[in-house]
Amino acid sequence: MKKWIVTLFAMLPSLAMAAGANVPLDEANNDLSDQASLQNGAKLFMNYCFGCHSSQYQRYERVARDIGIPVELLKENLIFDPNAKVGDLMENAIPDKAAAKWFGATPPDLTLVARVRGVDWLYTYLRSFYEDPSRPFGVNNIVFPSVGMPHVLEELQGIPSPIYETKVIDGQEHKVVVGTESNGKGELNQEEYDDAVRDLVNFLEYSGDPVKLERHALGWWVMAFLVIFTIVVVLLKKEYWRDVH
Repeated sequence: MKKWIVTLFAMLPSLAMAAGANVPLDEANNDLSDQASLQNGAKLFMNYCFGCHSSQYQRYERVARDIGIPVELLKENLIFDPNAKVGDLMENAIPDKAAAKWFGATPPDLTLVARVRGVDWLYTYLRSFYEDPSRPFGVNNIVFPSVGMPHVLEELQGIPSPIYETKVIDGQEHKVVVGTESNGKGELNQEEYDDAVRDLVNFLEYSGDPVKLERHALGWWVMAFLVIFTIVVVLLKKEYWRDVH
């Protein structure tokens, strides 16, 4: 418990800056029923995020079953720890102390990040990195100013340059970063990169609420039952009180 409290207080300045950015968010338009998107998102997460961030409230086997990945394929391509089993929790091997030393704070677990931040915030955040030589990792972020992590998807997007706009703040003119533009040297073009980020965010949304689709489907059955039950009760009430009135 003490460890979590210390980590939280260490991250408060960064969280305050992130909350104060006040940047319009783009809509992720996720589709949790799209298994191809979820599978690609899982691949991106394991290859680009899992090196620093765990997803320790999920199990490999459950993820494979939910999003339609054969277990053998999961073992061969998405489980990098030779000692891990398919029934294990998805914990990475980076030591917390080393991570805190390298990044200033231990990288948070991402199982519930979509529920905490929101899918639109994540989608916009991952598309808002830009080159900034003044930062320790050479990048900054429009949504999360003074971000403390590298642009891990840079090889997919290329190196993004900031787009500035002059705005009047407190009566003075300031150059503000309002967008980014890739140098075009990434593996994906802009549209493909946006789709890849959407798949990654889609997987993170699934991670935070694996039974969301099942719960929504069950909800319709519950509503239908309540409607039918209400009709039956009303008819029964009329029949019961017919002789009285």
